[in-house]
Amino acid sequence: MFHSFFPKPKLFFTSMLVWTLICILLWFGFFADWSASIGFAPVPQDQLPIDLRFFLTPDNRFFYAYFFVCTVLFGGVWNYIARDHPWIDWSIWGSALITFCTYFGVQVSVAINNWRRPFGDLLQDALTGKPGVTVWDFYSLLLIFCQIVFLSLFVSILTDFFVSHYVFRWRTAMNNYYMSQWARVRHIEGASQRVQEDTMRFANILEGLGVSLINAVMTLIVFLPILLALSSYVTELPFIGPVSNALFWLAIGWSVFGTVLFAIAGIKLPGLHFRNQRVEAAYRKELVYGEDHADRAQPATVTELFANVRRNYYRMYWHYLYFNVARYSYSLADVNFVTFMLVPTLVAHKITFGVFQQISTAFGQVSNSFQYLVNSWTTIIELLSIHKRLKAFEAAIDDLPLPEIDQRYLRGENEEEVNPAQP
Repeated sequence: MFHSFFPKPKLFFTSMLVWTLICILLWFGFFADWSASIGFAPVPQDQLPIDLRFFLTPDNRFFYAYFFVCTVLFGGVWNYIARDHPWIDWSIWGSALITFCTYFGVQVSVAINNWRRPFGDLLQDALTGKPGVTVWDFYSLLLIFCQIVFLSLFVSILTDFFVSHYVFRWRTAMNNYYMSQWARVRHIEGASQRVQEDTMRFANILEGLGVSLINAVMTLIVFLPILLALSSYVTELPFIGPVSNALFWLAIGWSVFGTVLFAIAGIKLPGLHFRNQRVEAAYRKELVYGEDHADRAQPATVTELFANVRRNYYRMYWHYLYFNVARYSYSLADVNFVTFMLVPTLVAHKITFGVFQQISTAFGQVSNSFQYLVNSWTTIIELLSIHKRLKAFEAAIDDLPLPEIDQRYLRGENEEEVNPAQP
């Protein structure tokens, strides 16, 4: 799944994680302050441009250069180490381009968040009848918003186009690798399905999950300092009282609670999805044989196979029942959580409507990033089930023992009878 596309995947991803942490620590520990001393100081929060000039502020231009240097250093080393790998251009440099485009997308969110304050304050002034508000004041701000959105639209379309090609290259790498080992894996149950369908689904799911994960990390890096700055407006929380950096701790606490809740509620679902693929594949395979052989797909056999399908679906429905109770309850509470926590601040008239809009957006961005597992849990469950199926290929290719469920299939045992209680 990975070594067909990435060079030495365990070492590659480990080194990438370590290098990323080093670069983040160096940025916040040294380069962010050093850039200010050499003429790339960040613009004060209340003076940030709300139009396209935001993307060309001195600190942003310095960060673009810093990102480029860090990427070239990491990619250059791996380009030398894995110079014979056939997919190195896509796996290394393609990943770097996707990461930067995702970061730029987060910057667009920051630009829109900066725009929210003057627009929200102008809206408040207009609704309260404050003199001096003109029609052009609204039109000019809406025109700026359109400029930012059109830039975001252009970048998003090109990014999605590139990511689609990137993912298909990954699928091609997996397909080529598995087919080169076909003689060693053809005996595994549903081998053709695993090569054709599972690699396709694996690539498509990773397209969404991978970009979402990068976006979540980039959002945290960009929006956490903004949330910390906005915490100065919120000095008191309901039932708790004064709290330093209240918004920051609220975002972390609420997100951790949601992640733990979903992990506990959905702990059985990956195994059930994996089992569902097996019983569906067995039923479909018998029907395919029945198309060419009159002695196959007999009523008794088909009835038994479909009973396995029905039994597994009913079991999934039951586990999804309480999982959805947790998911929907948390989602409904999440809608008004930050507003509830801001009630003392609102009653004390410490913020304007524009600042409230900024806080709501920044808190939502940070909490959603921390809630990556929460938001992606059902997709992750499907990915884990596909991963389990493809691991049998990896085991056969590497001369390792097959997973127990595949060994039972090769022995001709009925898995429902062997272990009917297994999820």
